[in-house]
Amino acid sequence: MGVVFRAKDPRLERDVALKVVKQDALHDEDSKRRFRLEARALSQLLHPNIATLFDFDSDRGVDFLVLEFVPGESLARTLANGPLPETRARAIALDVAEGLQSAHEKGIVHRDLKPGNIVITPRGRAKVLDFGLARVMPGAASLTQSAPISGASAIVAPYPTCRPSRSEMTRSTPALIFTRWARSCSR
Repeated sequence: MGVVFRAKDPRLERDVALKVVKQDALHDEDSKRRFRLEARALSQLLHPNIATLFDFDSDRGVDFLVLEFVPGESLARTLANGPLPETRARAIALDVAEGLQSAHEKGIVHRDLKPGNIVITPRGRAKVLDFGLARVMPGAASLTQSAPISGASAIVAPYPTCRPSRSEMTRSTPALIFTRWARSCSR
């Protein structure tokens, strides 16, 4: 739905990530609506394991997000070099689980968690990126209308199909994340 560029914030003189609606979706009202709703969801989240939203704006009809630039390497690239040691995999899983738990406590489900949407910083911490397919659970405004399941099919979270309660979802997050990472480390 969006394309991300590294950019420079001229006022604060810092690197940022600029996420812009894809060219082919510029005139698609549903895509633009979902992009705006992604911004609203991200604005609710402030956690050291989730990339921070700084701003949302529009220029000449093109919506864009200004996000924290997260230096480092995607988990996908890290895993391409081979399995991680168990202690490293656990540390990454814990970082991701803590970030997702924070989102879940706000009623926000990522729905596209995959190694490409996680960056390992130079200090070794994991940060979750790209809430473009996120959904707010019942009791809050929905990010997407009732629709088919979205996300990478091999690793899509079970929430859209099993619909656990918010407390079940929050309690199960670390176990689900660790199971996914354990599987990816053994491949």
